[in-house]
Amino acid sequence: MLRSMFSAISGLRAHQTKLDVTGNNIANVNTVGFKSSQTVFEDTLSQVIRNGSAPTAETGGTNPAQVGLGVRVAGVTTNFGQGSTQNTGRATDFMISGDGFFVTRAGNENLFTRAGSFDYDGAGNLVTPDGAQLQGWTVGADGTVDANGPIGPLRIPFGQVMAPTATTGGTLAGNLSTSTAVDGEIETQVTVYDSVGTAHEIALTFTKDAANRWTVSAQEGESAPLASQVLSFDPGTGELPPDTTFSFTVAGQSVGIRLGGLTEYGGKTSLTPSGVNGNAMGTLQSISLSNDGTIMGVYSNSLREPIGKLALATFANPGGLSKAGNSSYRVGDNSGQAVIGEAGTGGRGSLTAGALEMSNVDLAEEFTGLIVAQRGFQANSRVITSSDEILQDLVNLKR
Repeated sequence: MLRSMFSAISGLRAHQTKLDVTGNNIANVNTVGFKSSQTVFEDTLSQVIRNGSAPTAETGGTNPAQVGLGVRVAGVTTNFGQGSTQNTGRATDFMISGDGFFVTRAGNENLFTRAGSFDYDGAGNLVTPDGAQLQGWTVGADGTVDANGPIGPLRIPFGQVMAPTATTGGTLAGNLSTSTAVDGEIETQVTVYDSVGTAHEIALTFTKDAANRWTVSAQEGESAPLASQVLSFDPGTGELPPDTTFSFTVAGQSVGIRLGGLTEYGGKTSLTPSGVNGNAMGTLQSISLSNDGTIMGVYSNSLREPIGKLALATFANPGGLSKAGNSSYRVGDNSGQAVIGEAGTGGRGSLTAGALEMSNVDLAEEFTGLIVAQRGFQANSRVITSSDEILQDLVNLKR
């Protein structure tokens, strides 16, 4: 009877732990990046009442008679399955689709989290709601990100000025229709920038001189033409020599427009400038995130340049991580070391901006587990009550 009472007491303790875990799961049903936990039970040692015996020539074997001494919690495991997606539209909300953790730094310790709700602090660093700094790689002097280097805080330099660059060249592709009358003109506009970033609208005018022969000229506004050049198309193919380039000078800057892709076919006329380099001065206004974690800066001159790249960490055994609070984990004794790299490589998931990964708690499953834990607790309490009543009857035998 004492065995039954102690076994039931262990059952109460174990089911209380299951209730605690279930209650925590339900409490975090709307916590960003939360991963639910499950309680695993195992039986404890058993008392042997009679040993078993092996079969002999005269008698059969017997099994041992053992009475269990209760239950205990074998472990509390974490379910790292993917949570549902919630679109937020915020540029600093990031979601990992697949394996991996964001790397943050609080004090002198690196922490790891699936909660991708970040914001800016006073210095422009991307931080978690509790102030831990998001880690990654910043762009180097050559404009590229070295993902093999050490990680550090990701700072968004709002107000950063992009220096202007002068236009040196570009490409004009398309078709000059053979049906254009002699002396007919076709015009297109090209924007070029001088060394201080001032924009110049250049009109490129194509005038048909004769069959297979055109003259191209460049002009800014009402001023005199900057340059002109005769173009001779191959009458058999309707194409220009591939290395054909039209050069002109504007504001002391030489610009070369490649025309080798132009044709003179019988279809409609269409001219499309592309790849014209150079830019005006710009200031950083916002950011966007690509699937590989690259943070692109969006400047006022409509250009986009990389600012940095988010780092993701994976572990050989994520279940071995220790919870550090604030939806974060730290390296545990059985988790293995963090393997840090780019999103989309080495088994790491991809990133999505403007969305968050929500809790993966299944309320239907949790409520079912809640009922199971409650009934298990009640059943063990009944065992204690029954054992107590039998002990009372035993005491009453002396009366």
